[in-house]
Amino acid sequence: MIRKAKEQDFKEILKIYDKARQFMAENGNPSQWGNHDPSEDLLWEDLKQERLYVIEGQKGLCGVFAFLVGEEETYRYIEQGSWLSREEYGTIHRVAGDGSVHGLMGQIVEFCRARMEHLRIDTHPDNRIMQHLILKHGFTKCGIIYVKDGTSRIAYERL
Repeated sequence: MIRKAKEQDFKEILKIYDKARQFMAENGNPSQWGNHDPSEDLLWEDLKQERLYVIEGQKGLCGVFAFLVGEEETYRYIEQGSWLSREEYGTIHRVAGDGSVHGLMGQIVEFCRARMEHLRIDTHPDNRIMQHLILKHGFTKCGIIYVKDGTSRIAYERL
């Protein structure tokens, strides 16, 4: 089940992100989130803006992500390609799981598509696992965008 995150979920959310950072580091992607991203401040802001969601498994929380509808500032400029559409879209960000449940990305995409069919997402060039999952769930690679710290991300879109 997917639901909006609550304040009382925050400690568990942080644990999920810790496990995801460890997994990424062990699987060839140590620099995307480093030791501290996403920051607690950003996650609190997501929670307050009601755009942070959790996935509940049989044994408690097992996943977390942010879903934002409307323009994503870092998507204004794209190189080595172009967006498929300029219509309003939803963006999936900060996807993380604790490793206890498989198929989280499918659940996330279905949940977000029920709210906004036009979706965008991006990931780090070293995050091969996420690249595979994004393509598996019907997204098209559109080009390269740059996040606020200036590093590149591969950008995808699904209409």
